[in-house]
Amino acid sequence: MILPIDQVDQSNAAESSASFDLMLKATEPLEPIATAVVHPCDDASLEGAIAARDNGLITPILVGPKDKINAAASKAGLDISGCEIIDAAHSHEAAKLAVSLVHEGRAQALMKGALHTDEIMGEVVHKTRGLRTERRMSHVFVLDVPTYPKPLLISDAAINIFPDLETKADIIQNAIELGHALGVDLPKVAILSAVETIYPKIPSTVEAAALCKMAERGQITGGLLDGPLAFDNAVSKAAAETKGIVSEVAGDPDILIAPDLEAGNMIAKQLMYLAGADSAGLVLGARVPVMLTSRADGTLSRVVSAALAQLMVHYRQGKAYL
Repeated sequence: MILPIDQVDQSNAAESSASFDLMLKATEPLEPIATAVVHPCDDASLEGAIAARDNGLITPILVGPKDKINAAASKAGLDISGCEIIDAAHSHEAAKLAVSLVHEGRAQALMKGALHTDEIMGEVVHKTRGLRTERRMSHVFVLDVPTYPKPLLISDAAINIFPDLETKADIIQNAIELGHALGVDLPKVAILSAVETIYPKIPSTVEAAALCKMAERGQITGGLLDGPLAFDNAVSKAAAETKGIVSEVAGDPDILIAPDLEAGNMIAKQLMYLAGADSAGLVLGARVPVMLTSRADGTLSRVVSAALAQLMVHYRQGKAYL
């Protein structure tokens, strides 16, 4: 049984990666998931995939130019003798073949290697051969912030630039689903804006109110929503109380929903680079989870992203995709 990661002891809040350590421990009883690693032709992407394998998270299928993959493994001193390699002439072909492995039932997740995001996502969102569902795809950062007592999910900071109301509903539903996979029965969702009151000149405040009403009407399910909330009263009970905000979400969110990609990206990266947060993340809303790691991500980020994908896959096996 997966241990709910919202039960992190608050005494560990100042300990780096405490939440991630608990998350990795929660995956120990789970079977590794078959994962197509797309174009793993540099040290970082190959090391991440092999580390995820060695932690029992994935069974990697390496898709890309065989000679380049073997050269990268040799340079990094990695043993990939037990890994299946599917030869591809270049990164575009590797992305196409990786997506086809999902259609064939051979891969349960995708992991980005040494290629541009638009190359892999171009195949994932392709209208005829891609991995679309009725849900809009979105990215969810999962942050382990030393000063916050539990994992903090932030969305969308990587895919949807200026999401409209319907897209935001899907962004929230994707994040709630990941929260459930992480063991949080009723994720608390703070919908962010610049202020905590509805102000028609700031459209995100109106959309936040509409999203909360959509949740009341069952158009968004599985979470507890509140908004608009400014960042300070979203994450700080003291700030919320000072403003007179009465809310079960304010000061204790599991999920932060940004008004647009720019805001979400800046919030996430400020927490990483100024607050010392560790990060991982997934693209959700496709037929399978996509680990969309950055070239700047270290091995921990890649391993925890694999853990998120593994938890997501096992969660979906027990519950039909919404």
